[in-house]
Amino acid sequence: MRVLVTGGAGYIGSHAVKVLREGGHEPIVVDNLYRGHRQAVPSEVPFYQVDLADGSALRQILARHQIECVMHFAALAYVGESVTEPLTYYANNTAGAISLLQAMRQAGVRRLVFSSTCATYGEPETVPIVESLPQNPINPYGRSKLFVERILADEAQADAEFAYVALRYFNVAGTASDASLGEDHDPETHLIPSVLFAVLGRREKIVVFGTDYPTPDGTCIRDYIHVEDLCAAHLVAMEALQPGERRIYNLGIGRGYSVREVIESAQRVTRQAVPVEYGPRRPGDPAVLFADASKIQAELGWRPQYRNIDDIVATAWNWFARHPGGYAEV
Repeated sequence: MRVLVTGGAGYIGSHAVKVLREGGHEPIVVDNLYRGHRQAVPSEVPFYQVDLADGSALRQILARHQIECVMHFAALAYVGESVTEPLTYYANNTAGAISLLQAMRQAGVRRLVFSSTCATYGEPETVPIVESLPQNPINPYGRSKLFVERILADEAQADAEFAYVALRYFNVAGTASDASLGEDHDPETHLIPSVLFAVLGRREKIVVFGTDYPTPDGTCIRDYIHVEDLCAAHLVAMEALQPGERRIYNLGIGRGYSVREVIESAQRVTRQAVPVEYGPRRPGDPAVLFADASKIQAELGWRPQYRNIDDIVATAWNWFARHPGGYAEV
């Protein structure tokens, strides 16, 4: 299948390109390189440096390559930044998706796999989180994604042939098992790379926010899904999607690891001490968040291959130890 991958030079999008190629599909990448890396896209994969706001360019690319499906990853994803720059997030994440959908409609492309987020749930009253829980995001990032989910539902209502799947991610972690691709954000806010940066000396220490949560060790617990498992779920969802279908799935491993457990894992994997400072809680950090991903397992047979935190951290360490400066060293 010929698949347009928006944001295909980013962390998750680049891994999706790899998984698509390994699955016998033909990816074409669109990325404005605002936070993506051209080095993350193989030279043999068609690449266009195009912004989602450029509907004319998107239409031309969709038609030129006779695209059959779009995997839409292109989005800004810093929660804190979304609070201080909400208009930027709505322009990029929500309006950008509208521009893409308009181009798809004009080009006759009616299949979409959407990168959504567990942030659309906000602070759920129960865990594990199932897809039927109310969506009540508490920040502009989560709202920008929820708006897209509702726009997709409206488009499907208007066009009986339009099909989509929205995949609600939990904490994506790790890198390609062969170290061919990695994670390179600026700034880096994800826990696992931040911990590894402290090991590498790229940051002075890791700050743990809160040690008095109602969890076994007092620190927050989160669901960490390996990026290759995440992208494999996109592949099976895309291949299963039929005209007119609407699917919603959570993507996680169905259990959580605490901040302390992640730090201890990094120390085991790297065999080095992690400099840690303990601080007060951050506002809005729930104690425990993890997914119930049984729906996609039951309906599509997807299962995460990485469930042990050491295995997840090891893939990230394999990348960062070889490329401590990120893609600048590729």
